[in-house]
Amino acid sequence: SAKIALVEYCNEKGIKIICSMGTGNKFDPTQFKVADIYDTKVCPLAKVMRHELRKREIKSLKVVYSEEMPTKPKQDDVVTCKTGCVCTGGTKKCAIKRQIPGSISFVPPVAGMIIGGEVIKDLLKES
Repeated sequence: SAKIALVEYCNEKGIKIICSMGTGNKFDPTQFKVADIYDTKVCPLAKVMRHELRKREIKSLKVVYSEEMPTKPKQDDVVTCKTGCVCTGGTKKCAIKRQIPGSISFVPPVAGMIIGGEVIKDLLKES
């Protein structure tokens, strides 16, 4: 994914980076934590990222993640392949339907504000 490629590039060039993990299907912004990717729990995206970063021998990554259990979306029979899911491999066929995680409008911006605060704190430590 693009996020992993960006982390890999920054790691190779010695550029500091902080990433947001999954905010989809989350409603409680007070559950966000800042930690190393290898110290995260609960977050499905962080689990995938850990696996991929281990394969690339990346030892550390500062992340913002949520310890809130993702809310399971209600199944909607009206959802069609064209509007409600991601077809694997870009095939436009729903042999395996994967629903797109939704997010409530205020949760992703909170993660962004936490990241902004962490960047400022890190810059102040360096000066």
